[in-house]
Amino acid sequence: MSNPVAFETTLLVRDSCLCLHAQRAARALARQFDQVLKPVGLTNQQFSLLMALNRPAPPAMGAVADLLAMDRTTLTAALKALERRGLVRTALPPEDRRARLLILTEAGARVLAAAVPIWRETHAAIEQQLAGFDPDALRSALGLIARL
Repeated sequence: MSNPVAFETTLLVRDSCLCLHAQRAARALARQFDQVLKPVGLTNQQFSLLMALNRPAPPAMGAVADLLAMDRTTLTAALKALERRGLVRTALPPEDRRARLLILTEAGARVLAAAVPIWRETHAAIEQQLAGFDPDALRSALGLIARL
């Protein structure tokens, strides 16, 4: 059986696919942040989730899912480990018993506070490695793609 997709097409996708390049970059960044956040017991996803809850008022689950570009099922699964550790808790708002508010606990705030200096240092080092590129322009382009 001959392959109906030419190898040149494979090379084209490998070299030009924005999705592939974004996935590879995201995975590399995730691995790097997973490694440096390990001493405080967080993954990069958990750090982002705790940071999303660090607000003056507890956010609703939908708002957090939107911010993190996660579906509710994935967010619920991610919350379970943090709830077991006492870093996050949920509450039902009195005005809408169908909604769930996500609350960063004191223990969660302490872990987040320990993680922030690690994030700052690692983030600065990554931006420094992007010498010659504008990190703000990159964030802007990624934001445009996220809104497609």
